[in-house]
Amino acid sequence: GHVFGGRYKAVLVEGGGTGYLKTACDHVHLNPVRARLLQREERLPEYPWSRLMWYLAVPKHRPAWMRIDRLLGEHGIRRDNEAGRAELDRRMEARRWEETDPEALKALRRGWCCGGEEFKGQMLALMEGKLGEHHAGELRCESAVLRAERIIGEELQRLGWSQEELAARRKGDPGKMAMAARLRRETTLTIKAIAERLHLGTSKSANMRLHGWMWSQSLAKPAGVVDRQTNDTMV
Repeated sequence: GHVFGGRYKAVLVEGGGTGYLKTACDHVHLNPVRARLLQREERLPEYPWSRLMWYLAVPKHRPAWMRIDRLLGEHGIRRDNEAGRAELDRRMEARRWEETDPEALKALRRGWCCGGEEFKGQMLALMEGKLGEHHAGELRCESAVLRAERIIGEELQRLGWSQEELAARRKGDPGKMAMAARLRRETTLTIKAIAERLHLGTSKSANMRLHGWMWSQSLAKPAGVVDRQTNDTMV
């Protein structure tokens, strides 16, 4: 809905002591400063819509479902006690006057995922085939690339080729053409991206070769045979 449209969005964040959770939480807690919603003399927990106040509160004053140990751990704070919470408060107040790393925040501001490559790959695998037009363009693009790599891997195994042999074979090789045709059918990769990945030359020449190969394949099918790839009857 509109809550997660435009400037408002949901971002997947990798936890587990990788530092990404700390980046995301600190970014959110410092938002009132960036938006100039606090006076210089006001402390971060004084912003009424911030949940930093709950991180700094004693456990009995927090919601029952809320846990802060992971964020404290990413800050190197071992215990949820008065000293630990005071240290978190001190660090956040110090950070409000520091410049944050633009590269570290890029994934939060414009991306769909804040995490390492392995974590991204796992999330993309879970979402394969489930993305729609409402999902971010960057997410759909990365998902298409992941699916394409899986297909290429399957085709290379079927043909008994290595990546080096794929690059060395001629641009119009039938195996390459079959691989390119499958990528066009089953992914949203552009012909330019396919040509670069399969070493087919320029996008224009690759497009001409691919159309010619597909036409020759359709003529080679016997009349009345159903094409399993398109479910069309060849006549």
